[in-house]
Amino acid sequence: MNHAFVAALAEAGHTAESLADQLRVHPKTVARWANPGHIPQSRHRATVANLLGKDVDALWPDTIKRREPVWFRPWVDIEREALTLRAFQLAWIPGLLQTDAYARATLVGGVLTANAVDELVAARISRQAILSREGGPLLVAVLDEGVLRRAVGGSRALMAAQLAHLLACADLPNVQLHVVPIDAPSYPGLDGPFTIADMPGGTRVAHVDSQTQAQIVDQVSEIATLERSWERIRGEALPRGRTLDLLKEAARSWT
Repeated sequence: MNHAFVAALAEAGHTAESLADQLRVHPKTVARWANPGHIPQSRHRATVANLLGKDVDALWPDTIKRREPVWFRPWVDIEREALTLRAFQLAWIPGLLQTDAYARATLVGGVLTANAVDELVAARISRQAILSREGGPLLVAVLDEGVLRRAVGGSRALMAAQLAHLLACADLPNVQLHVVPIDAPSYPGLDGPFTIADMPGGTRVAHVDSQTQAQIVDQVSEIATLERSWERIRGEALPRGRTLDLLKEAARSWT
């Protein structure tokens, strides 16, 4: 438990309900901030600290040790609070399911320095803690089969280890994997990857990747468009049992 936050809440004479009313969020969202690993989104963090009369780093020390890029931090905050994450990936294993070696292979060879790559890999791997955390989100990930067949880093051993890790992740109670088979006809996923986060209180936020900088989407009309795409993508994906069979076959193909 985050005892600093709980104590500050009591000292300020607030309850989860009264603080939620001030912030216009669901009381369950505030209650989750008392749990380790749960940090308010950046748009709420300073306001909460001000209402409780404390510094942000006194309530959530992890905020000063963060390694992910500044522009990506709002999404990491959303991941930590989400109840469900629905992710579609066209070209890569989702970051939450990558091995260290696979993550590194996606970053090397560009303009990044070795130190920058180390920091980004560490940040990506640290995000995965939400999947083993009590009360963590349900992750439903849909991958195009091409993701399983592409030799990232040019290494068969790397891919064999990554697919073995993917199968291990599929055994987690809060991870559900599906694959769109290579022989599927043209489908909306070809337009690009995205993730929809279902938040406490019923709101939804999405993360949409692009060739430049990814964006966070929260407009109702845009979320509705992504929801429609998600349903059509899921309609093309294999059910869980057949997906696991395909993953096992793909893993064997790299050994």
